[in-house]
Amino acid sequence: MIKALFFDIDGTLVSFKTHRIPQSTVDALQCAHDKGIKIYIATGRPIQIITNLVQIENLIDGWITTNGAYCFIGEKVICCNPIAENDVEKIISASDRDNYSVIIVGEKHLAVHNYADIVDITFREGLGVDNIDYHRDIDSLKGQKILQLTPFCKEDQEAELMPTISNCTSGRWCSEFTDITAQNANKGKGIESIARHEGFTIEETMAFGDGGNDDKMLQTAGIGIAMGNANEKTKSIADYITTSVDEDGILNALSHFGII
Repeated sequence: MIKALFFDIDGTLVSFKTHRIPQSTVDALQCAHDKGIKIYIATGRPIQIITNLVQIENLIDGWITTNGAYCFIGEKVICCNPIAENDVEKIISASDRDNYSVIIVGEKHLAVHNYADIVDITFREGLGVDNIDYHRDIDSLKGQKILQLTPFCKEDQEAELMPTISNCTSGRWCSEFTDITAQNANKGKGIESIARHEGFTIEETMAFGDGGNDDKMLQTAGIGIAMGNANEKTKSIADYITTSVDEDGILNALSHFGII
């Protein structure tokens, strides 16, 4: 019996086309919640830029944010896994050497290093995020734990960078950038942490995703579901492939498994 549902945001709950949650998804989540099933967010977004869930905010029981680096329920922090300072320095040095932008996620604030217009284009136009302060630099994050770095690098640059920071993992869900977190921080680990805290088993969980940073979550959950708009690798590791976010994918999957 499924007791908990975990949802990625972009491309899973929220349409890339409209930047909104389809009404069929809102209704499906309301139905599941009314039956006593817990609903959790599992996103690569840091909490500072989770701005597109107002339609379901009353249904959310807990949060896996920054790809599992920061998980919380109410005011209770379930896990916080920062990146080691020397790894942060290596990523920043690589961005200076190869001249690409990096979003740096602190506990309280975001900063952008080597700002370029591609950052605003990707987040404002592609993801509907319009609250990033591009004037805040890395020095403003002094004293804060660094939870995630998001370099706007190409895949070959990512492949060159990652072996130099062995204590980190990378998850690319957008062609323009990848999210780098500490090695023990990913959405799959987030599900395990939430399950332990809440007292249900992994077999009682179901997770939905569409991008590379969702792969470990789909493999960890009792049932891993890929959206119809997911990339091919994510589809290949899923237990079930539903229709796209814009084609009632979440409603169809929850109905298929008898959750609603």
